[in-house]
Amino acid sequence: MKPDANDQAAGIIGMGLMGSALMKMTGASRGWDIDASRCVNAATADDVFSQSDVVFLCLPNSDIARSVLRDAKLRAGQIIIDTSTGDPSEMAALGAELAAKGVHYLDATVSGSSAQLLQHDVLVMVGGEVTVFKRCRDLFMKFAREVVHVGPCGSGAKMKLVTNLVLGLNRAALAEGLVFAQQLDLDLTQTLDVMRRSMAYSRIMDTKGEKMITQDFTPQAKLSQHLKDVRLMLAASSIKLPLSETHRELLEKAEALGFGDADNSAVIKAILES
Repeated sequence: MKPDANDQAAGIIGMGLMGSALMKMTGASRGWDIDASRCVNAATADDVFSQSDVVFLCLPNSDIARSVLRDAKLRAGQIIIDTSTGDPSEMAALGAELAAKGVHYLDATVSGSSAQLLQHDVLVMVGGEVTVFKRCRDLFMKFAREVVHVGPCGSGAKMKLVTNLVLGLNRAALAEGLVFAQQLDLDLTQTLDVMRRSMAYSRIMDTKGEKMITQDFTPQAKLSQHLKDVRLMLAASSIKLPLSETHRELLEKAEALGFGDADNSAVIKAILES
């Protein structure tokens, strides 16, 4: 019987907000990042790959994930868990290429921010072989409130794009609603409270409402990252996505205003500046 991934040495490639949170929650012993100040017990990426049975990739996109894996010294039986929100077709191709080398690949996208992950309050959507998914379930449950297998490699990325489409539009709608309330001379704190009690409620009000009102854009998840996701959605769709097209324009405007590295709640600045 193959060992449960929970009992094997884990490492992290990409020690940004999500990678650092994963290290804390999983107990991974090694982490590498292009920023040397973030590295933990690893001077190079190979230090992580060579010493870890399970390696989490927490990278900006699938192109970077591919470049890291291309240069890595992987071994048969190793498990790669890619949490990057990337191109679904690219991630499916990565899975096939690694399988040919005897390496297991799961695209395990996370619905929720790094702050929510630290609170054990994220959903993980996993694409890949069911048997490998089952071996990793206990490891996922160290940081997730729920984990679901959604199909073959690439399916986790597809599901993340769908959930992020709705999530992002909820965030943009909240921003527009608060700006509208401000134009009507309503108290924004009271407005947010009323919306939470109404049929308009969404969980995004709990995580982003106060940030929009106070304009505290300390990043939980960067605006430029969501813009990247919206572009992936539009590229992956064979039909027009009119709301997402408008959302892309708002995010591009916010980025042009200098809020690309700010929290994605800064989308409200694009509406305020209209």
